[in-house]
Amino acid sequence: MSITVRDAVPGDLNFIYDSVYQLAVFEHLDDQFVATREQYAQQLFGANSVAQVLIAEIGNEQAGFALSFETFSTFLGRRGIWLEDLFVVDAHRRKGVARTLLAELTKRTEGRLEWEVLDWNANAIALYESLGATRTTGWSKYRVVRGS
Repeated sequence: MSITVRDAVPGDLNFIYDSVYQLAVFEHLDDQFVATREQYAQQLFGANSVAQVLIAEIGNEQAGFALSFETFSTFLGRRGIWLEDLFVVDAHRRKGVARTLLAELTKRTEGRLEWEVLDWNANAIALYESLGATRTTGWSKYRVVRGS
């Protein structure tokens, strides 16, 4: 079966939310998963949405998603995309879903497509490198979290 990719609609909210929770469990970060469905609805589908979601389907089944938002590179002078989360349903892994989602995101930017991967996720790293993605070195990530 072929993989199709489409923009998410409000009817995809439960799939997105539940999948992000599954991703948090996989990454051993479920203790940090505090977002609500209402927050997702507002932030993804509200008047001032801050992120976009692509849904991959095989047949009529949701097979995975990519949640991203727009960035800007001051050095390139072009818009880019930050991939926040990529998730493929267990039953559809190793069928090209992640590759298809990444290819679609690449088509949608005139600049960089960037993301992070946990250093222990060897399968994801192998996939990304097989697609020609390169590891960014020499940078340290910093974070300030408000309201925690």
